[in-house]
Amino acid sequence: MREKLQGRGLYVITDGPRPDLIPVVAQALAGGARLLQYRDKTRDHERRLTEARAIRALCAARQVPLIINDDVALAQAAGAAGVHLGEEDGDVAAARAVLGQDAIIGVSCYDSLERARQLAAEGTDYIAFGAFFPSPTKPHARRASFELLRQSAALGIPRVAIGGITPDNGGSLIDAGADYLAVISAVFGDRDVRGAAMRFAQLFTSP
Repeated sequence: MREKLQGRGLYVITDGPRPDLIPVVAQALAGGARLLQYRDKTRDHERRLTEARAIRALCAARQVPLIINDDVALAQAAGAAGVHLGEEDGDVAAARAVLGQDAIIGVSCYDSLERARQLAAEGTDYIAFGAFFPSPTKPHARRASFELLRQSAALGIPRVAIGGITPDNGGSLIDAGADYLAVISAVFGDRDVRGAAMRFAQLFTSP
């Protein structure tokens, strides 16, 4: 694995505007999240920057990298650790030119091993596959196979699984090779955010 992402664990992704965003992020971090992505598709740039900076401070206190979804400029302005890029969000080299060599740049590879190979060669720091299960966030998302996780081990970089993951099915993805389980609603949609995060974190320590 590349040095920027050592270890494995829960990768929580925020679920857009909500009045209690900062407190629930704090609870997810307290529950053991190892990576955190700020995801907000609105155009409220001032609020998004304010929130991203507040979350960065929470993450820094627990030494958890903050990743910004899709927005390189916001990642730079907020002082985030890096950015996550989807299919239409620009390339790794362009993001690296803005954010620097130390930035964590992750990419969505959906159900494509070929895309993963290409982006690994371009220097991405992690690759994300999914959806592995029906996703309430993206109900029409492409579906990825467990075999894809196994085959992508040869790329030698961290692999993130996403899409409909719960504490009940997450262990099977870890067994197939996932280094991180990326979760939105199963953590941030739970009444007990800290407890939900803990249940996922325990999957990585269970024998």
